[in-house]
Amino acid sequence: MGTEISGVSNWRLTVRREKEWITVLRAVTCDEEAALPETLFGLPVAVLDSRALAADERTVQGEAAVITGAPRQADWDNHNLRTLSLPRTLRRVGHYAFLNCGRLHTLSMFDNIEMWGGGVFMNCRALDTFQLVREQPQQGETLFYLNDVLTRELDITVTEADGCTARLIFPEYIETYEENCPAHHFDLRIHGAGYPYHHCFNQKRFDYAAYDRLWPDFLRIEHEENTALRLAWHRLRCPVKLSEAAQTQYLDYLQTHTSETMHWLLSAQDAEGLRLLLRQTTPEPALLAEGCKLAREQGNTQAVALLLEEQHRRAPAIKTFDL
Repeated sequence: MGTEISGVSNWRLTVRREKEWITVLRAVTCDEEAALPETLFGLPVAVLDSRALAADERTVQGEAAVITGAPRQADWDNHNLRTLSLPRTLRRVGHYAFLNCGRLHTLSMFDNIEMWGGGVFMNCRALDTFQLVREQPQQGETLFYLNDVLTRELDITVTEADGCTARLIFPEYIETYEENCPAHHFDLRIHGAGYPYHHCFNQKRFDYAAYDRLWPDFLRIEHEENTALRLAWHRLRCPVKLSEAAQTQYLDYLQTHTSETMHWLLSAQDAEGLRLLLRQTTPEPALLAEGCKLAREQGNTQAVALLLEEQHRRAPAIKTFDL
């Protein structure tokens, strides 16, 4: 069965001890939410080998380790894995490391990874949410890599070394090749508004100003309104390196889409977000009343209190006279 180790998640690991680090050859879990350990046998976990977390059944030769607590009859195959945290010690990720992890939705990691293999996220069709933590002021290449290999809409939260947090929406785009028979070649077609957002990098370093400059053109072409709303909202809520001009353009958009934003925040039961919306926009009285009704139906007492307070603040003062 191998060495049994206590840990925060259930894993069956096959590893190779290098001189100064651990290479994970195979890692399977029965958990929907899991975190790979930072150290094993006193060494940092630095490498995920090719197909290390692939959702398939196979065996590899190496030293076995079990971080367990789950029943033996559980399914150990990564097919149900939805949320995964990678260790801060990780430096290299091999080819097809997450192959066929079709339910994997959220991946948390540190911006310390120096080498990515090919096809790392092949067939990870649900993966669109990332948590990225930077420990050094200098950007790594992880954010560039994710945008380079994934053309779908991405929701990426970046925590900078100084503790500031930015949440960035990268809209989807699709590349297709169409055969041009007379010319005997294929033409590349790009569909969707997301292409420039996925490529606003300078020498593989993300450029916040370039990202914000894309906004006017994004609104002028065909786009998903829900994507636009979330993009503008998260830049205002987490304004890392947000210029005054960019702040104004995002606020202008929210002011004309206050109803959609309020309904979205109420459905998410995001009371703090609602507080920020009420502070930055001026919803019509009818919308405030509608929001109160929806919040009551949800049993969202905090939202009801915020909306009633806003209604009271905007109500005209009633004058009384003693005769």
